[in-house]
Amino acid sequence: MDIRTINRPILFFDGVCNLCNNTVQFIIRHDKQQQFLFAPLQSAAGAQAMQAVPDATLQTGSVILYYNGTYYTRSAAVLQVCRLLGGWLRILLAGYILPASLRNALYNYIARNRYKWFGHKDACMIPTPELKARFLD
Repeated sequence: MDIRTINRPILFFDGVCNLCNNTVQFIIRHDKQQQFLFAPLQSAAGAQAMQAVPDATLQTGSVILYYNGTYYTRSAAVLQVCRLLGGWLRILLAGYILPASLRNALYNYIARNRYKWFGHKDACMIPTPELKARFLD
């Protein structure tokens, strides 16, 4: 599957990270238009996304959002998700006033400590049958 042919936002996340899985569940609950698709970074689609992102420091610690032909990583991905979800989350777009280097430093700090603070699973999350259509293999 070529993810570039998909015309919806795709969020790639660390499938064994509890913080990431809880964030995906939050997005699912607040995505009233069901616009988002999801894929663990550990999947074939996730590997394709990681290969397409030129950021040499990118590892499974970063979230990747693919939308309208553009890959967003780290804090830019988070802010774009907030923009797409809309509603009260748009207030977080004020984060754009901070330089990307500062936003990403905070993002990287959380990413480095997420397993210690929130834990992790031994395997990727398995979506319920109702949500399976929103997850890429």
